[in-house]
Amino acid sequence: MSGHSHFATIKRKKEIEDQKRGKAFSKLGRMISIMAKEGSDPEMNPRLRQAIEEAKKFNMPKNNIERAIQKGAGELEGEMLEEVSYEALGPNGISLIINGITDNKNRTLLEVKQALQKHNYKLANEGSVKWAFEHNGIIIVQARKDKDELEMKVIEAGAEDTKWINHDGQDFLEIKTKPDELDKVKKDLEEYRIKIESASLDWIAKEGIDVPEANKEKYENLFEELDDNDDIQVIYSNLKI
Repeated sequence: MSGHSHFATIKRKKEIEDQKRGKAFSKLGRMISIMAKEGSDPEMNPRLRQAIEEAKKFNMPKNNIERAIQKGAGELEGEMLEEVSYEALGPNGISLIINGITDNKNRTLLEVKQALQKHNYKLANEGSVKWAFEHNGIIIVQARKDKDELEMKVIEAGAEDTKWINHDGQDFLEIKTKPDELDKVKKDLEEYRIKIESASLDWIAKEGIDVPEANKEKYENLFEELDDNDDIQVIYSNLKI
């Protein structure tokens, strides 16, 4: 569920391996339960609605989703879950924001520390990394034949900024929103019948750092190791993909 590349996440939704499906369902279930603490009605709780939509994109069974909501709302027994966030600094100025959901903060902290140290990273003080990132809503939509019309509708919906991205030979429009306007903009786009690939609140680096292609595998290995941890939900970095 790594967030350092939106398109890696989109691809993972479409091509997730069967052996990883259970892990993905576990993470999604925790996310739904955490969001359901703020209210179990998706129509009244945008964060829960977004978590459910994410789970559906992974083809998570309806019963799993309903149980996760009930656990979060206190209607069923479940783990005592908490959200955690870590900031980390590594070689070549590559920094990370690591967000998770855990039932044991001490265990998660130890496991994250071990993974970081293995890759010559270290935990940073709170705020020492996030200042270099912006917190935004990010929506990815597929291109239409008339790109100008699509951009116009996106602006009408309240987008703060947009940029075109080509991925695997296909054009996508990345839409930036204010954090508290993500749900509104997304709903407006859906009313225009614009296909949405993903929508999320993300930490976006103000300036990305490029490293030689030969070195990128080292960072990807760290991302994958963190992502394999059941407690880690999403990882953001300032590494240019």
